[in-house]
Amino acid sequence: MVKVKALVFIGLLLGLIASAIAVIYFKYNARLMFIEIQKQEAALDQYEVEWGQLQLELTTLTEENQLEQVARDKLKLIVPQRDKIIYIKP
Repeated sequence: MVKVKALVFIGLLLGLIASAIAVIYFKYNARLMFIEIQKQEAALDQYEVEWGQLQLELTTLTEENQLEQVARDKLKLIVPQRDKIIYIKP
């Protein structure tokens, strides 16, 4: 009878220890996943800021004056004279 109680006690004690270790393990994994989520959210925020900057730059560059200025300064392009333009009909 004493042996049975001792075995039950040891079994319950081992179950308690295993349960405690499982709780620690899963809590640790949850924290690692939370840290990863925080990193990904920070990266997403950075991408959103970059996207906004690119949208602003696109808006600025698509303005006709700015586009013409870039074509003249950086690409050294000029508007051809009217008599030099050749129209091709399809």
